[in-house]
Order: sequence, then structure tokens, then C-alpha cells
Amino acid sequence: MATDIKDAAHAVEAAAVMRLLPARPRLLALGEPTHGEDTLLDLRNELFEQLVEQEGYRTIAIESDCLMSMVVDDYVTSGTGTLDEVMERGLSHGWGAFAGNRELVAWMHAYNADRPASDRLRFAGFDGPLEITHAASPRQALTALHGYLSARVDADLLPCTADTLDRLLGTDDGWTNPAAMMDPAQSVGQSAEARELRLLADDLVALLDAQTPHLITASSQDDRERARLYGRTVTGLLRYHYWMADTSPARMTRLCALRDLMMAHNLIALAERGPALVHAHNSHLQRAKSTMRMWEGQVEWWSAGALVSARFGEEYAFVATALGTIRHQGVDTPPPDTVEGLLYALPQDRYVFGAPQLATALGGTRPAARTSPWFGYSPLDPAQLADSDGIVFVKDVPQR
Repeated sequence: MATDIKDAAHAVEAAAVMRLLPARPRLLALGEPTHGEDTLLDLRNELFEQLVEQEGYRTIAIESDCLMSMVVDDYVTSGTGTLDEVMERGLSHGWGAFAGNRELVAWMHAYNADRPASDRLRFAGFDGPLEITHAASPRQALTALHGYLSARVDADLLPCTADTLDRLLGTDDGWTNPAAMMDPAQSVGQSAEARELRLLADDLVALLDAQTPHLITASSQDDRERARLYGRTVTGLLRYHYWMADTSPARMTRLCALRDLMMAHNLIALAERGPALVHAHNSHLQRAKSTMRMWEGQVEWWSAGALVSARFGEEYAFVATALGTIRHQGVDTPPPDTVEGLLYALPQDRYVFGAPQLATALGGTRPAARTSPWFGYSPLDPAQLADSDGIVFVKDVPQR
């Protein structure tokens, strides 16, 4: 079996990944089993650079706030701001502190320096403005969408004024109250004002769609894309806040599903630009149902990857990443009867495998499921091997 597995292994290069796929996908999703490891970010950066040079990819999307990421995109495309500023203000979840993300943004900025707009690289976050502890106020997205439309269409067509939105929104503290995640009674998402805002947001998005022929001549493509982003985000946020106020047993299942639905809508929109590399946790990109144990028990939902794959078919490809060790987190040498253990026995530091080829090399046997002593690492589920197109294996994550 060891020889068969070795024969199925390839160097981790863009060309090798592409050979595993039937055609160049519109969305190539590279998952990671843990966050914040520069070893994995460096690997992602290398693959993206190769995809740009060899395969014509021009967009990278990461698991970060879709609105904040516009700051990064402005920097890499037009030089707005400084690298320090955009790393602080343009990435959510603390991602701006990681060297691998800084190196990615700096490289994209330098690559774009002397290129025409049509050939420049683009940066996107595809997560909603959400944290595990709270969700953002809908103010930014809602007022930006209203402002875009009010500058370009008849005032009589707008469903409300900016003052009305401001009155209904109230203070942002009510929306971002972290106590609402644990206590639905603390959420403002089902208040009379929030319900009215959901209707107004829906009307504004409908107006945006209805005025498309006019808006094509009245604004740039980038401005239209951002208006659609504002529309997706505000309707998604208001829906998320509504269910934060829910008291049913399905509450957390709904919230997890809604977050990934927002991610999926953003990825579908990004695919319209052309091929993109997507980087996020495996659980957001896999085709199988995602699961997580939370304070309310086990929850299951369809990930962004599952939703996009159902729509795009072979134009969506998912390559999961698995690790051997993360010793600084207590994740030591994997047991030899697990997938990670079998791959760990190979001599090189990292490989990529076609999932069907790896399954064949395993000889029809199902390896044991690995368990992690650290909650921050999600081992590869051998039962889900066939749901991915490829597996990247990194033997060891060095001490930070």
C-alpha cells in the first residue's frame, strides 16, 4: 500500500493540481484544516502566484469580511493607502497580523504596478461581516446601497429616504451586542424596526436589479459590483440578525447555514469576473455537510462549497489540506492507521494527491478517523475523501 500511495503523490504545484481536474475551474477552492499557520499561507501564496502566471487566474478570495476587503482591493489595484493601513483595516478575524497574508497583499500590489486595469489582480473577502461572537450592524451596507441608488435613479423610485434608514437603524451598539449570541432576547433582529429594514433592503435590491440597463451606462462596472455586494450583504445581515433572535432548537443550525449562504453568494458573484482561487477552512469549502459541536449541541449545515458545487458542477473544484503535526499545539505524529498517518510515512514534506487516486491507493480499506487533542485542528474525515477533488498533505508545521 505504501508504494501505491507514493505513486499517487505529486509535488504541490499549480500544474499538478490542474492535472487532477477535468478542466480549469472557475472557482478552485483550497481548504485548510486550521487557521493562522504561515506554513499553509505560504503554500497558498505559492499556488496563487503559479495560477496567475500559468493559468490566468486574477482573483483570490479568502475567509475575511467582504466589506473590509474592499480596502485591500483598492490598495492592490490602485495603491490607495499604505500596506500597514490595509493590513489593519482591510482584514477581519485578526488575519492582518499574519506574515503570509501581508506577503500576499504586498506581492499583488507589486504585480499590478505597471499593468492595465483589465490585467490587474483582485483581492476579495467572501465571508460576511460576522464573527462567532456577534454580527455587524447593517448600517454600512444599507446606507452605501441607498447612496449608490439615490445618486443615479429618480428619488420617486426609492422606497425611503436616508433619514428613514438612520432612524430605523438606531445605534450600532444594539446590532453588535455580543450578548445576543448567547441570549436571543438580547438581539434586535426581530424588532419592529429590523422587520421594516428587511422590507426596505429587499426593495432597494429589487430597484438595483430593475435599473440594471440604466446603471450600466450611469456607473462603472466596479461601482455596480460593489452595489450588488452591498445588497447581498445587507439582506444577508438582516436575515442573520433576525435568526439571532430566534429561540428554537434550530437557531445555531440556521445561523451557521446563513453564514455559509452569504459566502456562497459572494463566491458566485466573484466567479463572474473569471477564475478565482478561494482559500478558507475545509469546513466552508467541502461538498459534504459541515458539522460542529457548539454550546447548543451538534449542528449540521451545507457549506458554501457544497452550495457552489451544486450550482457550478465541475467548474467548482475543492482541494482539502491535511496536516501531520502541529507540535506547538500538541498535535503530534498521527496514528499510522489514519489517512494522515499513512501519508506521514512518505519521505517528502508535502504532496498533492488526486482524491480518487488516493482512494484507489488505499486499496478499498477505510482508514481510522484521527482525533485531535486541539480544537483548532480538524483532521481529515476518511469518509469524505471522495467528496474532494484533491488532498494536499503537509507533513509538519514548524514551531512559530
